[in-house]
Amino acid sequence: MNTKFLDLLAERYDSEEKVVTEIINLEAILDLPKGTEHFVSDLHGEYQAFQHVLRNGSGKVREKIRDIFVDELTADDISEFATLVYYPEEKLQIIKNNANNKQELQEWYTKMITNLIKLLPYVSSKYTRSKLRKALPEQFVYIIEELLYKTDEYSNKKQYYAKIVQQIIALGQADKLITGLAYTVQRLVVDHLHVVGDIYDRGPEPDKIMDTLINYHSVDIQWGNHDVLWIGAFAGSKVCLANIIRICARYDNLDIIEDVYGINLRPLLNLAEKYYEDNPAFRPKRHSDKQLTEQEQLQITKIHQAIAIIQFKLEMPIIKRRPNFTMSNRLMLEKVDYDKNEITLHGITYPLEDTCFGTINPKQPDQLLEEERQVIDKLLFSVQHSEKLARHMNFLMKKGSLYLRYNGNLLIHGCIPLDEQGNMDQMIIENKTYAGRELLDVFEQHLRYAFAHPEETDDLATDIAWYLWTGEYSSLFGKKEMTTFERYFIKDKKAHKEVKNPYYYLRENEEICRQILSEFDLNPDQGHIINGHTPVKEIDGENPIKANGKMIVIDGGFSKAYQSTTGIAGYTLLYNSFGMQLVAHKHFNSKEEVLLNGTDVLSVKRLVDEELERKKVLETNVGEELLQEVSTLNSLMQDRYVK
Repeated sequence: MNTKFLDLLAERYDSEEKVVTEIINLEAILDLPKGTEHFVSDLHGEYQAFQHVLRNGSGKVREKIRDIFVDELTADDISEFATLVYYPEEKLQIIKNNANNKQELQEWYTKMITNLIKLLPYVSSKYTRSKLRKALPEQFVYIIEELLYKTDEYSNKKQYYAKIVQQIIALGQADKLITGLAYTVQRLVVDHLHVVGDIYDRGPEPDKIMDTLINYHSVDIQWGNHDVLWIGAFAGSKVCLANIIRICARYDNLDIIEDVYGINLRPLLNLAEKYYEDNPAFRPKRHSDKQLTEQEQLQITKIHQAIAIIQFKLEMPIIKRRPNFTMSNRLMLEKVDYDKNEITLHGITYPLEDTCFGTINPKQPDQLLEEERQVIDKLLFSVQHSEKLARHMNFLMKKGSLYLRYNGNLLIHGCIPLDEQGNMDQMIIENKTYAGRELLDVFEQHLRYAFAHPEETDDLATDIAWYLWTGEYSSLFGKKEMTTFERYFIKDKKAHKEVKNPYYYLRENEEICRQILSEFDLNPDQGHIINGHTPVKEIDGENPIKANGKMIVIDGGFSKAYQSTTGIAGYTLLYNSFGMQLVAHKHFNSKEEVLLNGTDVLSVKRLVDEELERKKVLETNVGEELLQEVSTLNSLMQDRYVK
C-alpha cells in the first residue's frame, strides 16, 4: 500500500492500541442490524407534506412509541406524545398556553422527559454509543447520557436522577432538552434517506425541501426529469430555463423564481405586456389556498405565453443540429399553416385555438426577436448568479445521480428505455451506440460536464441536459414525445396523447425486471427496482408492487395536482433489517391539524419483502466501506506495528 498514505494514517493511529481498538470497533459494527432506509419520491415542492413524512419516519416514530408504551399510555396519549416528537417547538407552545398552573406544567415536563429518555434507547438500539452521542443535542450530551445509562440497583442514585430533571425544569431548559431529544428520535428512526427524484416544480416550496435535505444527516438523490431541468438551466441551457419559467407560470409559482432565487422577471413581464393579451389556455392553475387579483392573473397569463413561445423557438435549433436526437417531428412552429391557423401532425390536420403567434416570423419561425433574445440572456445571467440557487444545484450534483445501486437495489426515477421485446433501446451519441446502463452513464457524464462548464451554452452536453427532459430515449422522460404545444393549442385530446416507453408495461413482468437488475450487476434473486415518476392510480386499483415484488413504484401523488387521479397523497418505502414495507399516505391537510387533533396521514402498510435472516451492516454498501477500512488498518498494523 502507498507509503505516504500509511504515513498519514499513522499520524491518526499513532499506536498499536489505537489501531486495534478501531479494528475491533469496525468489525463489531459489521454485525449490527442494518439501519432503516426511507424512500420518498416526486415531492414536487410539497414541503409541508414532505416535512411531516420525514418527521414521522413514514409511521416508524409512532410504531416505536407504541412498542414501548402500549401498556402505559392510552391511544390518545400515544398520539399526543408522537405529535410532540414530530413538532416539538409547536407542541410545547400549545401545552404551555393551555397549562392551568406552573405545577401542572412541571409535572408534564417531568413526564415527557422521562418518556423521551425511555424511548431513546429503543430507537438507538441498532447503533453504537458513539453514533448515538453524535446524534444528541451537543449542549445536553452529559445530562442525557447520565439519564440514559442510569444504574440504580442499590437505590443510591434515585434522588440524583430526580434532581437532574428537576434542575433542568427549574433552570428553564426543559423546552430545549425536549426539542433536542425529539429531533434525536427523528434522526435515529431513519438511518438514511433516498429521494427518488422530482423535488422541483408544481408545488410552492421546493427551495425549503432543498434546505431540509442539505441539513439532513444522510441522504442521496436520484435526479428526476424536473430536477434535471433546473440543473440544465443552471448549466447554461436557455431552453431548460424557458421550461422552468413556463411551468412556474402554469402553476402560479413564479415567486419561486423571483422572490426565492432573486431572478428578475421584470424584463420578461415588459415583453409579455407588449406582445400578449389575455388567453384562457395560458391562465395559471388555481390554488385552493391562494387567490389572485384579476391584474395578477392577467400578468401571469401574458408571461406564460411569452415564455412558451420563446421555449418553442429555442427547441428548434437544437433539434436541427442534433439529428441523432430524432426529434424532427417536434419542429412544431414549422408545421403550422399560419394563414389557415391549423397544423398537420402524423397525417392529421387540426385547427389551432387560443394561439399567440404575434412574435413569430412564419418564414423563419425559430428566429427570436431581439427583445426575446435579450430577455432570455438576462434571465440566464440571473440564474447563474443566484447564490441560493447555486447552493441548491451544487448539492443536487454532489448528492445526486441518474441511478443508484444501493444495498442490492436499483433506484431510478424514470425508466430503462426498452423496445417492445424487452431489449435495451439503443441511442447513438457521437457516432457510438449506447443502451441500458451504459446509456445512462453517458447521459450522466454529459450532464456533469455541462454543469462544470456553464459558459458553454450550445454544446452537446448542454443539449443532452434538455434531451433528458423531453427525449424519447431519456431514462427520465420515457415517452415518445412531449405534447406541450398540442395541449396549449389543439382542442382534440387525441393530439395530446403521449405514448409511454414499453418499459412501463413490461415492468409488470418479473423476468424483465430480473434482466434489468442483472444489467446493473445486481442479484436478481434478492434485488428490487425502485421507481418514481409515474403516479400510481390506486383509485383505479393499480398496485404499486409489481413483478412479484421485483418492482416497487413509490410515486403515489405527493403533488396535489395528481391527487384527484391517484386517490392518495404519495407512497413511501421503508427498508430495515427485517425487510421492506410500503406505506400509503392520505392527503395531508396541515401541520396545525396534526398538532391540535393528533391525526396522522398514514394508511395501510404492505409487506413487500421479508428477510429470512435479519440483514446486517456487513451486507450493505456501508459494510463494504467498513471492510475496506478494516483492510487498510490491517495493512497499517502489518507495516508499522507487527514485528
